[in-house]
Amino acid sequence: MVKIEAVIKPFKLDAVKDALAELGVHGMTVVEVRGFGRQKGHRELFRGNEYVVDLLPKMKVEVVVSDDLENAVTVAIREAACTGNIGDGKIFVTDLKEAVRIRTGETGENAV
Repeated sequence: MVKIEAVIKPFKLDAVKDALAELGVHGMTVVEVRGFGRQKGHRELFRGNEYVVDLLPKMKVEVVVSDDLENAVTVAIREAACTGNIGDGKIFVTDLKEAVRIRTGETGENAV
């Protein structure tokens, strides 16, 4: 099993959810996050005062899938989240040692 974490632009969340649903991914965790990468934020003007927005709003999508779905899920997220502009986000893939369903005690892929 692998855990795939994607940090994406907020308005791309629905496209990513739809792309994952087409692959048969049953569950995901979505968290509103803030951060910056190479773009390092931007300046905005509010009531005549300029201020720096250095932590930009993003969405973090986490899914756990079997090893054989890793490439398909990664490609689907990338294609759905891509705008071609700076700040599109990142995808991180990590090996997952174990998963346990709390209610039933099932482990491994059965727990996912």
